Amino acid sequence: MSSTHPRELLSRKNRNRGLCLIIALGIVIFLWRLGSTGLVDETPPLFAAASRSMSRTGDWLTPRVNGLPRFDKPPLIYWLMGLGYSIPGQTHLDPLGTWSARFPSAISSIVMMVGLGDTVMQFPQKGDAFPRKTGVITALAFALSPLVLIWSRIAVSDALLCSTFGLSMLFHWRRYADPTKQAWWPGWLILSLAILTKGPIAIVLMSATLLLFGIQQRSLRHLLIKLKPLKGLLITALISIPWYLAELIIEGKAYWNSFFGYHNFQRFTSVVNNHQEPWWFFGLILVIASLPFTLLLVSGIINTIKSFLLTSKSNNQKESPKESLTAFATCWLISVLILFTIAATKLPSYWLPATPAAALIIGLTSNQGIDSKPLVSYTWIGTILIAILLSIVFWLSPLWVPFIKDPEIPNLASELIQSKLLFRSAICFSFSALLATVLLLKRNKNILISMQIPFIIFQLIVLIPLSTLADRTRQLPLRQAAQLILNSKKKSEPIVMVGAAKPSLHFYTNEIILYEGKSFSALVNIEERLRKETRQGFNGSPLQGGESPKTALILINNRAAELSHWKSLEALVLGRFSIYSIWRVDRLRLSKIATRLRNQGVTPTWQNPRPEIF
Repeated sequence: MSSTHPRELLSRKNRNRGLCLIIALGIVIFLWRLGSTGLVDETPPLFAAASRSMSRTGDWLTPRVNGLPRFDKPPLIYWLMGLGYSIPGQTHLDPLGTWSARFPSAISSIVMMVGLGDTVMQFPQKGDAFPRKTGVITALAFALSPLVLIWSRIAVSDALLCSTFGLSMLFHWRRYADPTKQAWWPGWLILSLAILTKGPIAIVLMSATLLLFGIQQRSLRHLLIKLKPLKGLLITALISIPWYLAELIIEGKAYWNSFFGYHNFQRFTSVVNNHQEPWWFFGLILVIASLPFTLLLVSGIINTIKSFLLTSKSNNQKESPKESLTAFATCWLISVLILFTIAATKLPSYWLPATPAAALIIGLTSNQGIDSKPLVSYTWIGTILIAILLSIVFWLSPLWVPFIKDPEIPNLASELIQSKLLFRSAICFSFSALLATVLLLKRNKNILISMQIPFIIFQLIVLIPLSTLADRTRQLPLRQAAQLILNSKKKSEPIVMVGAAKPSLHFYTNEIILYEGKSFSALVNIEERLRKETRQGFNGSPLQGGESPKTALILINNRAAELSHWKSLEALVLGRFSIYSIWRVDRLRLSKIATRLRNQGVTPTWQNPRPEIF
């Protein structure tokens, strides 16, 4: 088959077959047993609870969790999750409430796979004689990224941002590559969805990418003419701004300070929630997120930079717009890398918007002929060695697993060893390396896809069972405790959680939970909050009132329960679940101990300005 005109070789029928295969693989990777485990603390239950509250209260404007507004994220992810909770019979179809919360993340990653595959198949790059295979490889390079595998199956907004922003960038490039057949407006429309998912960061990332790409193409003005940014931004604004204005009008300064001040400006300029990492943090995440194909990614980035420098130095004609996909993906990835490296607060999930770009670079770089350059062969040899090294790490797991310590899962190490999941991992990585080695020796060009197949199996037989194990050991005790609380709760009896704050307790009880730490101040805080605090669904009540509850339920972890000031409550123990105990506490005794602590100089802190942090 000639590689001269690959676009003419791939018929619509063959392209549709490739897309169907990508969808089938996405369903297997992301939807299989999606709702079989409970929500993982700490963040996913917040999204799920807010979305369920929208569905049940009919207030689709302001997300609310535990009786308080949640201004962390814009509404799109909550709306999509809320639609799942609005399905008739949802509680029977989705008893754990997790499928409804996770489905938007999973389906958005499948859509991103389709977008990547379709772009590669419709716009084959130079020398690609088999664009359908390249499209499937690229889609899998995205789906099998360790970060994507994890964040596509949990109930947060990061996967949705990755998909909406990624699709917007693909449509922008497609317009640049073929303005006669590609409309200018889809990229801007989808960008508005990204802004409704995570906020203005989507515009910043897009602007940085397009600026860098325009410089790389030495035609920024020509790029902007094709993309029509003034009209595009108008479309984006008309779709995304109304919700922000409505929320600002209704919630006022509290919303402005929380969303724009704390969750955007302050996260970028200062460290919040102790998420401080060294400047090279996202270089490490780049490596981890592309394993074991990191060398292919690095090779593709280096080749793009070298090509730009050589053409600039020799004044040679740059590549045609239709052959600039690797260059565009490199500018996209570098923009994310630079922006979040500058940011003071750093989290691994911030890298997700770069994973589609990394997948494009990996997939397109894999098409380089093994015999074309010695460096290409060395890249493949290094990739196989990385797979071998990872397999060795898993084979030796009995030596390092005992060093894993998690106070919330005391038996984690023994559970991992008994499950044999890490040995399954070793087999998958060993098989992948073996297949790749055989094909490399034969100079076969199917090395990458042969390595990807065992990793699909790895997802099914290792990662999904591993999530089941983690759920059974970490989250099941909380669900059991929540059920006992519901069964034991008296009318109007308040519920408190002491120690680690787990929002899944609120999600599974659907009750207002007062969260506090384990300090002396925490005990005083609880006593005062039970009397004075008011939030949606909860009104503090003095002990003197005839209808006031005389007891409170406390879920407390073992560490807090051993402290003398909590022991002095002399609580009635209703049940124990792993590291948690459920106490019924006499509020009069709680009041006496709190008064004694105040007389000793302990001051309450609950009225100090503070977000409800988990």
